[in-house]
Amino acid sequence: MKLRRRTKGNSLVYLTLLVSLVLSVFPLYWLFVVATRSNDVIGQMPPPLVPGGNLGANVSRLFDAQEAHFARGLMNSMLASIAVTISVVFFSSLAGFAFAKLRFRGRNAFLIAVLATMMVPVQMGIVPLYMVMVKLGWQNQLQAVIVPFLVSAFGVFLMRQYAERAVPDELIEAARLDGCSTFGLFVRVVSPALRPGAAVLGLFTFMSTWNEFLWPLAILEADNPTVQFSLSQLATQYYTDYTLMFSGTLIATVPLLLVFILFGRQIIGGIMDGAVRS
Repeated sequence: MKLRRRTKGNSLVYLTLLVSLVLSVFPLYWLFVVATRSNDVIGQMPPPLVPGGNLGANVSRLFDAQEAHFARGLMNSMLASIAVTISVVFFSSLAGFAFAKLRFRGRNAFLIAVLATMMVPVQMGIVPLYMVMVKLGWQNQLQAVIVPFLVSAFGVFLMRQYAERAVPDELIEAARLDGCSTFGLFVRVVSPALRPGAAVLGLFTFMSTWNEFLWPLAILEADNPTVQFSLSQLATQYYTDYTLMFSGTLIATVPLLLVFILFGRQIIGGIMDGAVRS
């Protein structure tokens, strides 16, 4: 009886996972199907479920579309996402370690000040931030999309909470006795322990920067867009070419999938490493 109950329970779990997988993957598959076909399939009932042979032609038309500047948008988004991700992970890990394990005057007050910035809606900061960019002469410049986001309050909080539990005080004291400096302690002892948390933060940061639309729309122009801004330009005409939009969305999704696979391996590797050590 117990074996039968376990078998039924396992079957229900597998069925639930299978349904969830199909519901999650089908929109991406439908995106790929439309990107490989012509506009005739839009609104067709029943919808086609087999890819066509127009992907190459659609991608070629996408990169040739003068109003989109898609290639430049891809490069700008890639540069901005990589720069912001590296900076946020580094500074957040360093600040999180300091707030979690170092004792200095005003530590709690500084942490509260950092967390208070998370309570301000992003939309409220667009106007003053735009004024600062104008004063610096950074309109339509890629650094206007990068510099304001090099440090993240959420990242500091996340890495502080992770360092609080992942880095034992005894390990830090042992490194101190061996004559390790504070920065050397961070590089040699703390950073390996923070790798899973840093991977999660890097994944979230890359995805949020890559998908950012409102601020690039405000500060950049159509000839120097990010990828999301570029995709929006395809829908501003009197006639919307859905195959171009779906082809662009498909290409814009590929870097996110690659980053997810890369950081996902780091997360799993860090968890397994921590389990072996414990």
